[in-house]
Amino acid sequence: MFDALTDRLSSVFDRLSGRGVLSEKDIDEALREVRVALLEADVALPVVRDFIAKAKEKAAGQDVIRSIRPADQVVKITYDGLVEMLGGEGGAEGLNISLNPPTVILMAGLQGSGKTTTAAKLGLKLGKDRKKVLLASLDTRRPAAMEQLATLAVQAGVDSLPIVAGQSAPDIARRAMSAAKLQGYDILILDTAGRTTLDEAMMSEAAEIARIANPSETLLVADSLTGQDAVRTAKAFHERLPLTGLVLTRADGDGRGGAALSMRAVTGLPIKFLGVSEKIDGLDVFDAARVAGRILGQGDVVALVEKATADLDVAKAEAMAKKLAKGQFDLDMMADQFAQMKKMGGMEGLMGFLPGVQKMKKQIAEANISDKALDRQAAIISSMTKLERKKPDILAASRKRRIAKGAGVDVSEVNRLLKQHRQMADAFKAMSKDGGKGFARMAGMMGGGGGQDRLKSLGGGRLAAPDQNQLEELGKMAAGGGKLPGLGDGLPKLPGLGGGLPPGFNPFKKS
Repeated sequence: MFDALTDRLSSVFDRLSGRGVLSEKDIDEALREVRVALLEADVALPVVRDFIAKAKEKAAGQDVIRSIRPADQVVKITYDGLVEMLGGEGGAEGLNISLNPPTVILMAGLQGSGKTTTAAKLGLKLGKDRKKVLLASLDTRRPAAMEQLATLAVQAGVDSLPIVAGQSAPDIARRAMSAAKLQGYDILILDTAGRTTLDEAMMSEAAEIARIANPSETLLVADSLTGQDAVRTAKAFHERLPLTGLVLTRADGDGRGGAALSMRAVTGLPIKFLGVSEKIDGLDVFDAARVAGRILGQGDVVALVEKATADLDVAKAEAMAKKLAKGQFDLDMMADQFAQMKKMGGMEGLMGFLPGVQKMKKQIAEANISDKALDRQAAIISSMTKLERKKPDILAASRKRRIAKGAGVDVSEVNRLLKQHRQMADAFKAMSKDGGKGFARMAGMMGGGGGQDRLKSLGGGRLAAPDQNQLEELGKMAAGGGKLPGLGDGLPKLPGLGGGLPPGFNPFKKS
């Protein structure tokens, strides 16, 4: 999300970075470019005008601070404006959980916006927070809508209201309320019917259900890919329903992000969640400061650590760490690392959380860093026998040809994988011989929360564009050393990933 906007803003700030002092003309020119970038990202024109007006006011009153680059002041002003536009510094806005259960959450939105899937995703998220959740479908019009929610509830590990044919939506709402109270549910999520377009019948039904259920939260689910249509939909729903928040779906496919940047400013409603994938766990809590940091290419290391904590198998990671501490690293362990990366969103997903990576797109593309590459490597390992995975040194030419044929790749790719494994194994073995200092160094690599923390103070600012030496440092992370420029002490420790990227895995080193 926001890729196009990030690229455009980065180019604007790069042109300013070499200047010692910025004139009023320079600032006006930069803000004019920022204005164009926001409009190209499909941000609503009134929102852009307000943003630029406030930015100019701040820039005009900004004291010259000689300890930082003048260009960084423009970045900081832009960052502050984005945070304010997206909802302010208060952090993620949580759900309003009632002290007297059940807490009722009403899901509203147009048909096709992802409302039913989002209801199940939200059920999964609340279930992980040890809440007893009941899902109920009130969509009596769309074929198989109730069956779809029941199926998704099973995937999410939560309960769904039994289907009774012939009931109206208000009657189902009353039955759901009664069941939730009698059976001691903490959360009741009501999935209302949608339409392909706004109409009076839908609005009246949704308003009646809201009167019956008296929800603590009424969330509008909108498709971010529809851009300003999503903003208009939000305004129309807000006129008839007591909306308390927004959920933007398909955020992973929205390269512009105009809907997210306009929603809060136009409706006054907080964005509470972003749908980031089609998977049942693809729902992220929205945090304005973190999103603003990612738009400006600062990454989100805090979110990366949270994702690692939530997604990775801690027991498995600890078992792997013990083996690594002894210098053991076979191909089974390497395959486990690939699986852990995939679970956290793949290599491309992980890279998106790291500061400065937007500037490395060309190098990453040239190095063939992709989930498909990881899949091919995993296929090569799975084509080996158990003994071969434990003792790769026995792999003679005939064995390599058999493995390559089984994985559907060339022998050269098998050799490349084995070389990569050898580098990683040597790195871990070297780290195990220095009294554990290498592993301790990994554990201490907490970079202070990511780039946006630096932006919060005027003494921070934007990460400098990485040069070739800095790119190679990213690859050195696995060897226990190396620090990502601008992050202080580097990347945080990721359980099961050897402290960030696998040791010896240096895609940025020039051959």
